Amino acid sequence: MMIVKINYPHHFQIFIMNHQNQTPLGPTIAKNDKKAKRLIGLFSVIVFLVIVALGKYKLTGVDLGFNPHVFGLISAIINTIVTFVLIAALIAVKSRHYLLHKKLMITALVLSVLFLCAYICHNLFAGETRFGGTGTIRTVYLTLLATHIVLAAVMLPIILFTAYRGLTGEWAKHKKIARITWPLWLYIAISGPIIYCMISPYYS
Repeated sequence: MMIVKINYPHHFQIFIMNHQNQTPLGPTIAKNDKKAKRLIGLFSVIVFLVIVALGKYKLTGVDLGFNPHVFGLISAIINTIVTFVLIAALIAVKSRHYLLHKKLMITALVLSVLFLCAYICHNLFAGETRFGGTGTIRTVYLTLLATHIVLAAVMLPIILFTAYRGLTGEWAKHKKIARITWPLWLYIAISGPIIYCMISPYYS
């Protein structure tokens, strides 16, 4: 049997080593549960109030120079990317690549903020669109939409608090809550593009 040893370039070896941490990372931020709960709660309430306000205030008469439904497409694309990032992050942590897992989850959080911006712009400038399907397909759509909206509202503070536990290095608590957070966040990310594909044919 011939054994072939591959000598990777030095910079590539450093890249692999930096992403293959076999021990949990240290805390990134100082632990302060009281402050964290206050900030997470405040941010979640603000987002909730903004979403509620979108149901009353629209800027559909504003000419953006392009179809405002492009924001809906952007939202769907971002959610699709988040889906793959979440799956990659799970694989990374299962493989004990903790630094890579951390970077992927931070990426998912940043993408989710961008999604929220696109979502707000879409609802603000494009207005509401009624689903035109009937029968079973309508039931499926409304079920997906309802669960997506409810979970997105409920999960926002939970997702942020899960991230907080990870950033403070409280791995036992982080892992415990992440077992709930990850699958529900994944459902939100997956259902978003599906809802877009179902409603987009009815965009005016």
